[in-house]
Amino acid sequence: MAQLLVAAIVWTAAHIGLSGTRLRDALVARLGAQAFRVAFSVVSVVTIVWLVAAYARAGTWSVWVAPDWLRYLVVILMLPTLMLFAGSLTARNPTLVGVEGAGAPQAVGITRITRHPMLAAIAIWAGLHILANGDIASILFFGAFLVTALAGMPSLDAKLERRAPGVWTSFLRETSIVPFAAILQGRHRLALGEFGWKGPLGGLLLWALLLHFHATLFGASPLPH
Repeated sequence: MAQLLVAAIVWTAAHIGLSGTRLRDALVARLGAQAFRVAFSVVSVVTIVWLVAAYARAGTWSVWVAPDWLRYLVVILMLPTLMLFAGSLTARNPTLVGVEGAGAPQAVGITRITRHPMLAAIAIWAGLHILANGDIASILFFGAFLVTALAGMPSLDAKLERRAPGVWTSFLRETSIVPFAAILQGRHRLALGEFGWKGPLGGLLLWALLLHFHATLFGASPLPH
């Protein structure tokens, strides 16, 4: 458990301390954008492998036991979460790593829901798994992803605004971090015709595959026995 705690702290510190901060800007200026991206990717891969290995070896000290209805609810909510994740990869997404800052952003398609669809999906995924599992190891493991995703969204906003002052102002004003918040506040509207079919279909297929193979891949069924 101690190793999992250290791995979670290192993962969180590396991402919050570097992603979107002025320290990142200074390192990019010194190393170059491509070199920094490669170095950061290596650190991320090494850390996540360490985190996964530590989680696999950690004990299961329960803090709460999720009732059956909550586990069913988590399984249901994972469907739109995976659709959001798939949509972040298949639709035009100006905040995606490697794409961010490429020209003036437009709030279309999935960014009408949230301007950070991938990070929002990761945060929801992590939060749902904490609720469903309820043990200390899961709180540390999924909590590391939850914290970095939640912290990463405003951090990325700040980075993009520093990179192109004024260009992102209208995009930030029209969109929201919290899914559907900008729509509910009347700052934007939902346009289903802009979504296409790849994101929803990809999310549905991923959800079905994970539901079927979850026990085989991760050693636990998401559904109550």
